[in-house]
Amino acid sequence: MDNFLLVLAYLLIGVLLRRLPTMPENSGIALNMYVLYVALPALILKNVPQLQFSAELLIPAITPWFLLLAVVATVLLLSKLLHWSREVTGALLIVLPLGNTSFLGFPMTEALFGSAAMPYAVVYDQVGSFIALATYVTIVAALYSPTAAKPTLKGITLKIVTFPSFIALALGLLLRGTEYPPLATQLIDNLAATLVPVVMVAVGFALTIKFSRAEISPLLSALGIKLVMMPALAALLWFSLGYSGVAVNISIFQAAMPPMISAGAIAIMAGLAPRLVSGIIGLGILSGLLTLPLVSWLLH
Repeated sequence: MDNFLLVLAYLLIGVLLRRLPTMPENSGIALNMYVLYVALPALILKNVPQLQFSAELLIPAITPWFLLLAVVATVLLLSKLLHWSREVTGALLIVLPLGNTSFLGFPMTEALFGSAAMPYAVVYDQVGSFIALATYVTIVAALYSPTAAKPTLKGITLKIVTFPSFIALALGLLLRGTEYPPLATQLIDNLAATLVPVVMVAVGFALTIKFSRAEISPLLSALGIKLVMMPALAALLWFSLGYSGVAVNISIFQAAMPPMISAGAIAIMAGLAPRLVSGIIGLGILSGLLTLPLVSWLLH
């Protein structure tokens, strides 16, 4: 509980910093770039060598892709039934399948489940959310945006292999069984420890809720799908098959994460319902701070 209270404190610091007139408007972007290029790769380098390859790792690897298919089908069905515009449909197809499984998922997993659960959270994020962000989201943004260029296999592949967290993942796998030098271990540990405070300050700094009355229907549908349907489907999948344990619990918990900020940024840049996307991201994070402890309590 103490760790969770610290997460809330970091979030509040970010909200308060936004009110300071001396803080540059792009401070949140700068903080996110630090996390993306420094703290997140360090955390991956710290945790990946701890992975013990087993059938259990397939659970957090399979879950996000199963949920992606389910969410795409649900959004397309609701779009037809509720007559959503192509712009809204494209925005929800980008924002909903992917959760905030690293920026928010890692600190919340560590706070509510402990450091022993982190390797499973890393697998869920890297094998699921990250690869889907680089492939699926890129393709959908290009298909639904009126201005985006057609994605190419070369461009998508290059985006994956040059992404900092993918490079860290590859290095971590290559270095499994190898002990880092003491100074390198201290550096990686110290940088990884900055992820939680920095990312939550950045989230608090960027927290906004902007949506119009006409967007209430897709907004509420989006929050219901992301925060309720996805973890429920993940639980139904594995519990019905007779699986349980840390890998299952972390997969369900990661499935309950609010929408990914990076996916939302891509949807906005593609010109797909920016007010709606901002509302989903902002309300999703605020709602997630209430629903995630509940999901954790149900799983313990």
